[in-house]
Amino acid sequence: MNRRNHILLSAVAAAAVFSSCAAWAQDAAQPIRLIVPYAPGGPIDVTARALAERVRDSLGTVIIDNKGGAGGNIGADAIAKAAPDGLTIGIAATATHAVNPWLYARMPYDAGKDFAAITQMVRVPNVLVMNAAKAEQLKINSVADLIAYAKANPAKLNYGSGGNGSAGHLAGEMFKQRAGIFALHIPYRGASPAQLALLAGEVDFNIDNLAAAAPNIRAGKLKALAVTSLDASASLPGVPPLSTTFKGFSIDTWWGLVAPAATPKPVIDKLNKAFVAALNAPETKTRFSALMAEPVATTPQQFDSFMAAERAKYQQVVKASGAKVD
Repeated sequence: MNRRNHILLSAVAAAAVFSSCAAWAQDAAQPIRLIVPYAPGGPIDVTARALAERVRDSLGTVIIDNKGGAGGNIGADAIAKAAPDGLTIGIAATATHAVNPWLYARMPYDAGKDFAAITQMVRVPNVLVMNAAKAEQLKINSVADLIAYAKANPAKLNYGSGGNGSAGHLAGEMFKQRAGIFALHIPYRGASPAQLALLAGEVDFNIDNLAAAAPNIRAGKLKALAVTSLDASASLPGVPPLSTTFKGFSIDTWWGLVAPAATPKPVIDKLNKAFVAALNAPETKTRFSALMAEPVATTPQQFDSFMAAERAKYQQVVKASGAKVD
């Protein structure tokens, strides 16, 4: 009897998976909704739209649905709670899946359990920048110069970020800790106001997303002292990584694609195949390079393991920073 029940349950489970996959195949003519948990126009939104165009032949129409707010939590929660039928997928980013679980007192979703990884999409280095005129005035041409100035002039430096718990804030605190210096953190309402404050000379340095900082670096308004990726960036030749000063220092911005947790594996595999092909296309690499973004195509398992490792890393970084959002 037990064996018969086991066979019956297995048959029911298999039929459910088959039914879901068959329904997805039948609904392939329906558009796929790709939720971006941030406002339109930023690098995450732009790259998502670029990939949506590239997979049109293999997956059909992919519609971008921007759901910003709460540091990305509103959009990520919408992905987690969507029907697991392959018709709703979305973006998982550094904030939504590595930082926010430790930053927010209450989370509407479980970053480790409520999602099925599809593939990583992008890696973008962050960059330590100073107002170029201020750097010249203070005779700061390198990370070593910045550290020496901070130690010789205690409590005189400050730095800006896009807000408490933002990538720029956490990277700044990590830099201060490793360098053994003090600099007052000044949070702004977003990365753009923080960069404007740096350009205006209101703050002394920022650790900003390379995609956002690059135009002003090229224009000579900002001086790049180091990138925060483990290795140097081809986009900034001659600018060393902070890991040459502090072994193992690495804080990149990344994002990728996920689906609701119960999405059947055959559906995930089909989505992975289509998006990996799009990421590996020469046209994608050319388009992303204009954003200082490096395409990163992975298996679902690789992206899932990567996100778990990032959550573990940022648990320590957020704790050390003391940042909290109620």
